[in-house]
Amino acid sequence: MKKIIISVLLLLIFTPFFLVAENQEKVNFNQFFFDRTMRIDYYHLGDNQQEIIALDKIYDQGSWAGPVKNLIDPFMRGRYCARVYDQASGQLIYARAYDSLFGEYKTTDEALKSIKRAFHETVLIPCPRHKISLAIEVRDKDNSFHQIFSQEIDPASIFIIKEKLEPGVKVFELLKNGPASEKVDLAFLAEGYTASEEGKLKKDLDKFVAVFFSQEPYKSLKSKFNIYGVFKPSAESGCDEPGYGQFRQTALGCSFDSFGSDRYLLTDDNRRLRDLAAIVPYDALMIMVNHNRYGGGGIYNLYCTFTTDNQWYEYLMLHEFGHSFTGLADEYYTSQVAYNEFYPRGIEPVEPNITALLNPDNIKWKKLLSPGMAIPTPWEKEEFDRMDLSYQKVRQELNERIARMKREGAPREEVARLEAESEKLSLEQGLKVEEFLAKSRYAGKVGVFEGAGYASTGLYRPAVDCIMFTKGKKPYCPVCLEAVRQMIEFYAD
Repeated sequence: MKKIIISVLLLLIFTPFFLVAENQEKVNFNQFFFDRTMRIDYYHLGDNQQEIIALDKIYDQGSWAGPVKNLIDPFMRGRYCARVYDQASGQLIYARAYDSLFGEYKTTDEALKSIKRAFHETVLIPCPRHKISLAIEVRDKDNSFHQIFSQEIDPASIFIIKEKLEPGVKVFELLKNGPASEKVDLAFLAEGYTASEEGKLKKDLDKFVAVFFSQEPYKSLKSKFNIYGVFKPSAESGCDEPGYGQFRQTALGCSFDSFGSDRYLLTDDNRRLRDLAAIVPYDALMIMVNHNRYGGGGIYNLYCTFTTDNQWYEYLMLHEFGHSFTGLADEYYTSQVAYNEFYPRGIEPVEPNITALLNPDNIKWKKLLSPGMAIPTPWEKEEFDRMDLSYQKVRQELNERIARMKREGAPREEVARLEAESEKLSLEQGLKVEEFLAKSRYAGKVGVFEGAGYASTGLYRPAVDCIMFTKGKKPYCPVCLEAVRQMIEFYAD
């Protein structure tokens, strides 16, 4: 098994646009699986040095939405991998890589201080016909997988839960192009909409579906998608804002200030998330948060979040979906984040759109490089850094002042004035950055540009600008575009 894993990692590093399959024969879906979904819930706990997985509950829930031809993940982009083996033969019959909340937590200051936390997580697999072994693996700092959990599962067990799905949930079928197993099934989950805000929810669903299909490659591949809206009314509008001292009772428990980052918007209520999502078949979850503040997040093969009414709402959805659906990395490096050594030095990241440039003669996106590009590619980095870092300092100070005033109960009009100033500065900076990068002599070309993945040096991105790098109405660069297209084809084969 070690030789197979090492081979896969080398292929991922040097030929990411070649769909590598593990050394396994094509799996016959009907031989090993029923057209049902097995939901395996577990607890993931620990700190920076230790992680433990403990099984919670197993459910039999609805038809299988994932592909039936492509059962072995060809990309292996996540920091974790769930592998399913047929118990009788030992054959690998299903594998999918993913990222998790715990995977992010263990890079934070808290985890480095040996503060342990527990997160609830889920693996979805097709319902097996016979006994299986489920293995969960994690990457070391050198990106090699090793197993941290194994469990035999008998699909005939009396303890597999087959209860009715969540009551009181409305489903909006927004686009239907074919069977779930042959399409990419997206579910927009409504968060922070009260029963009286159903009208706004419907308008927001229409708005974001239109935004989604305004962007390539989604626009050209629209026929490969099914899209649903899922609505469980919240008791209150909005979501939690701990930094402001404000909390709301909502359907999914989303919160700003995740892992200490004011703009990072996540939910850690995985059980609630999965209960509501199970109402529809889904390959990808998009949590649409009824709020006007800038915020979002995206975790590969888990979900993405975005707020509905901020001026950057289009960018937010498309950027965060790039993370959660395709496993694209953040290409920016000037904004503060809560992570420590998210991408260890000297190790090639598994994401397709950033590189540590360990092998300059054979980089990930070699086939897409523009002719005559130097590697690495010089760009106007010093001037960009001065311009953006000065703004980030002002932005942070302004946001901290707004948070303090809200916690202390300052007059609403004073807070509103500062919030308007913050939004104005954000827009001005976004336009300034966009204009600056558009004037670069490398605009529109594919090269190897230093500055990516939260690191000013040592990591490189494919383009001077991309929706994974800066805010605005802009496309994915050619490398990100190709990665997204491949993921769509994988699900909709």
